[in-house]
Amino acid sequence: MAKPANKTGKKSSEEVFTGFQTLRAEQRQLANKISELEMDLNEHKIVVETLKGVEADRRCFRMVGGVLLERTAGAALAELEANLQRLPQALAALNEQLANKGQEINAYIETHDIRLQRGATTAPAPAPEAEAPSSQQNNVLVASG
Repeated sequence: MAKPANKTGKKSSEEVFTGFQTLRAEQRQLANKISELEMDLNEHKIVVETLKGVEADRRCFRMVGGVLLERTAGAALAELEANLQRLPQALAALNEQLANKGQEINAYIETHDIRLQRGATTAPAPAPEAEAPSSQQNNVLVASG
């Protein structure tokens, strides 16, 4: 059962954290999709260049959604060139969505006064050198290449 919001209408720290994590997950999904489409774009370019040097009536196979389709090289080339023209538009739209998501995350951070910590562990304060060595010493083994 969900906890009711505070009387002041503010979210609890857990709700703020969950909302932030959700936004970051959406941002990562967009970045992954952009990366995937960029790889598809490069693959399409390679295949189009390869098929341009092949006879148009030659038989070829294309994998679409896990199904292997038999086509002629000319038909496959026409489909690939059409896809090649649409992919940059899709990439531009996703890049815009990614930028908007980044702005949304920044606004969320400012709204909820979130402070991000880089590196979860902090280095312990160095011991003063003037003190006498303690009974417990740290030994360090350094291997040289």
